[in-house]
Amino acid sequence: MPQESSQPGAERPGARPPAGPHRVVVIVDENSNPFELGCATEVFGLRRPELGRDLYDFTLCSPAPRTLMRDGFFTLTGVAGLEAAESADTLIVPNRPDVEVPRRPAVLDAVRRARARGARLVGFCSGAFTLAEAGMLDGRRATAHWQWADDFRARFPGVTLEPDVLFVDDGDILTAAGSAAALDLGLHLVRRDHGAEVANSVSRRLVFAAHRDGGQRQFVERPVPDVPDESLAPVLAWAQERLDSPLSVPDIAARAALSPATLHRRFQAELGTTPLAWLTGERVALACRLIERGVSGLDVVARRSGLGSTANLRALLRRETGLSPSAYRRRFGPAPD
Repeated sequence: MPQESSQPGAERPGARPPAGPHRVVVIVDENSNPFELGCATEVFGLRRPELGRDLYDFTLCSPAPRTLMRDGFFTLTGVAGLEAAESADTLIVPNRPDVEVPRRPAVLDAVRRARARGARLVGFCSGAFTLAEAGMLDGRRATAHWQWADDFRARFPGVTLEPDVLFVDDGDILTAAGSAAALDLGLHLVRRDHGAEVANSVSRRLVFAAHRDGGQRQFVERPVPDVPDESLAPVLAWAQERLDSPLSVPDIAARAALSPATLHRRFQAELGTTPLAWLTGERVALACRLIERGVSGLDVVARRSGLGSTANLRALLRRETGLSPSAYRRRFGPAPD
């Protein structure tokens, strides 16, 4: 489950998201990283015919007509000018490996104007440097890639840096540690904007884990199992089919033919979290899906998701989403007849 480093924003007013796709604009600047740009495009830019609607209106923009990407891998042309950032609902700022080089003043001004009119700001990897240079992170929480943690702290002492997490959701400003964590944060935003069911659909198309909590560590001891057949995947799939039963960590350990202590070590090594945190997170995600599908009665949702009591459901759902069950139903549940 999330640690304090990954708390969603406060409950938004209104029962449902505004009509029309939310506009996501990505600023690409000289020497930007192609991978994070690809992550943003995959999550926010692709059409979703399987959902029957577009989730986002997606635009790339750049302060120059030709933008040389990282290490000269390729040159980006034919994208919108920086003025496209003026109408963004969510603005994803540039990231690049040369963190010691100041960002263009025009880019920083675009970020400041977007924030002044209430746009949500997102930084992937070294994008946290862009946000900090623009003065957006003073007194706020953020993360960045672990290798730049010392440099970031030295340059921006007014920012509370959390260097050992995947991403930080500080409400209207969000930052990810970089690389695959950009996908984690992207799916987190889809879940925040459109609910767990839609986020799961997007993750299935990406063939990527639907929910890795922001509080998980940036790196694990053994990211690729030495022997794939000995991974935890089979026992995880087994547990996911039994979330509504009185399933416990010892039950999972027994299924995996491991001691609870060994299971704990394997979870930390392969997933970067604990068995109990994973199990609770899966149950909360199931509760979200049940609410979205129109299952009525908090006691029914609590029982079918394995969370037990309505009090537990309320506490954990608010911790995960920032919303009470009733507010979550209003926002993501079926439209009333």
